[in-house]
Amino acid sequence: MINFASRLKQVRESNKITQKAVAEFLGIKETSYQHYEYGKREPNYETLAKLSLYFQVSTDYLLGLSNDPKRY
Repeated sequence: MINFASRLKQVRESNKITQKAVAEFLGIKETSYQHYEYGKREPNYETLAKLSLYFQVSTDYLLGLSNDPKRY
C-alpha cells in the first residue's frame, strides 16, 4: 500500500505544482508542507480535505486506501 507522503508527492508532481504553491493555498509555510511529503507530519482532517479539493482527488486516494483518484 502506498503511504500518504509518497502519494501526496506523486499527485503534486504529476500536476507540475510546486510545494510553495500548495503551501500558499493551505496558508502554511513551505517547510510545514514539506513535512507532509517527507512523512514527518500528517495533516489534520481539515487540511486533508483541502488537499483533496486542491488536487481534485479523493481523500482515500491521498491516504493510499484506493488507487482510483476519483473514487468518492
